[in-house]
Amino acid sequence: MHEGHGHPLSRRSLIAGALGTAGALALHRDAAASVPRKTALPASDLEVALRAERWIRSSRVTTAHGMAWPSNPLDPGTVVRNLYTGTPGVVLFLLELHAATGDPAVIEQARAGADDLAATIPAAAADVRDAGLYTGLAGIGYTLAETWRSTGDDRYRREAERAIGLIRSAARPAGAGIEWSDSADIISGGSGIALFLLWSADALGDTSLVDLAARAGRRLAELGKPANGGLKWAISPSVAQLYPNFSHGTAGVGYTLATLHGRTGERALLDAALAGAAYLDAVTDRSGGGCKVFHHEPGGEQLFYLSWCHGGAGTARFYHRLAEVTGDRAWRERIGCLAKGITDLGAPVERTPGYWNNISQCCGSAGVGEFFLSLERLEPGRGHLQVARRAAEDIVSRASATDDGSKWVQAEHRVRPDLLVAQTGFMQGAAGVGTFLLHLDAHARGRAQRIVLPDSPFV
Repeated sequence: MHEGHGHPLSRRSLIAGALGTAGALALHRDAAASVPRKTALPASDLEVALRAERWIRSSRVTTAHGMAWPSNPLDPGTVVRNLYTGTPGVVLFLLELHAATGDPAVIEQARAGADDLAATIPAAAADVRDAGLYTGLAGIGYTLAETWRSTGDDRYRREAERAIGLIRSAARPAGAGIEWSDSADIISGGSGIALFLLWSADALGDTSLVDLAARAGRRLAELGKPANGGLKWAISPSVAQLYPNFSHGTAGVGYTLATLHGRTGERALLDAALAGAAYLDAVTDRSGGGCKVFHHEPGGEQLFYLSWCHGGAGTARFYHRLAEVTGDRAWRERIGCLAKGITDLGAPVERTPGYWNNISQCCGSAGVGEFFLSLERLEPGRGHLQVARRAAEDIVSRASATDDGSKWVQAEHRVRPDLLVAQTGFMQGAAGVGTFLLHLDAHARGRAQRIVLPDSPFV
């Protein structure tokens, strides 16, 4: 997580169970007291992932129903159960690791984490406080369903279906459709929830979920605000600044609308998505030959992030989906332009204001590496794999060796470079780093990656 809602650290207000500040500052003092030992370059991406798993495992705690992992191991109070920083992301990493190794101890850890998650599902729809994909119940449901797919244990399918039933019941009528909160975005709002419902329709064979997702899409379409000859979307009415890229803005909403059109054929959903693309085209910076879309407006028009959340690595997903559902390959040119915009600014190695001391899936090297690895699968032999490998090498060079494995001490927040924390989770920690490295390993071995999140078009 990073500054991204218009004031520093405010994504904390969207993601439940934020890291304890005292624990984070304690880790900063520890990091400042001595220079971390660096790991030697390992023989393989798999070995680095195994070292990440050993460090994550060293922080695990036993709960009443299974196992959990503090987001910040120095602060046991940071056990959270959202996909962004908490237990779900660790479980997903373990499922990917088991696919790579077949180690029964790894799948048993994953099952224990899933058992803990299942025990936290609310009893009734009235108790659902957050249905979001990265912040709430949709992320838990997705993780349980993936655990079922990996283990064949129908208990996890039933728990995933229970989570979906609560999400269905918690939806409230709004305008032309439904919503779960006033948030429209991928992280916590209707866009991410709708994508989870579409994923579940396929994974669980429940076609009624497509209609439920489409109803969410109709609400999203009408929330667009006219701008620059198209439409743009806010996170929510309570957030003054607007973010055009994937995690919190127009690219993410547009991606969801285009995806829904691909499933339902509803022309109005595609029209809204195309209007979102028109807005993005109008505000894209093409200086230097690459494409970059600013971080926020007003006030952030000259700030360019590069990774999944507010950068080209995420926004390219929208154009990939448009190319798929329209059949117009011109949209693919935007993907290449965004990729060039990332490397023009020196990523994945050079650090810029929008690509700081961060190694994560959300904001940093792992997210950039995942993007270029996906491009390599789409267009082999065009240099994308080399960029992904440079991202992995940069990540390895930043690892800190411990007696228990490897961790990454990073600045999650761009506006707080002094706040250095080693986290366990997926979007801001070792689980996400390990998953990227396992995906590289799978590609090298000709094996399909196991985990593809509901908001990713890249398979």
